[in-house]
Amino acid sequence: MIPLRLVIDTNVVVSAALKPEGLQRTVLLLAMTKPVRWYVSDPILAEYTIVLARPELKIRKTLRQQLLQLIKNHAQIVTPSRLIQVTFDPADNIFVECADRARADYLITGNQRHFPKFWKNTKIITSREFLSVIAPHLIG
Repeated sequence: MIPLRLVIDTNVVVSAALKPEGLQRTVLLLAMTKPVRWYVSDPILAEYTIVLARPELKIRKTLRQQLLQLIKNHAQIVTPSRLIQVTFDPADNIFVECADRARADYLITGNQRHFPKFWKNTKIITSREFLSVIAPHLIG
């Protein structure tokens, strides 16, 4: 089976940490399961780390550490080969750069308005849209 290639925006990771019963947690669990491959870059890992540690989010340190370790254990790290400037928020370009390098099938985000609908062959979708395509039986 051909692996499904994903890049996941920070807002999905944060939502997964804050809402254990949410769709975003299901997306992360699927992203760590074969035949799915989750791709990150060093700038994405740095952003995950910084944002998850924001005091206003009140995410327990042990949960942050466990989540980041799971991501490091399961995600494939790529080094983007070029800078891309296509997002409404320039800070979001790191996700498109990673998706470009990984030849991702999907970039999953809670902020679709910041991104184009597609980047090359990568479709930019929400957690709900992703699950409706990949695992519709998990949406209640």
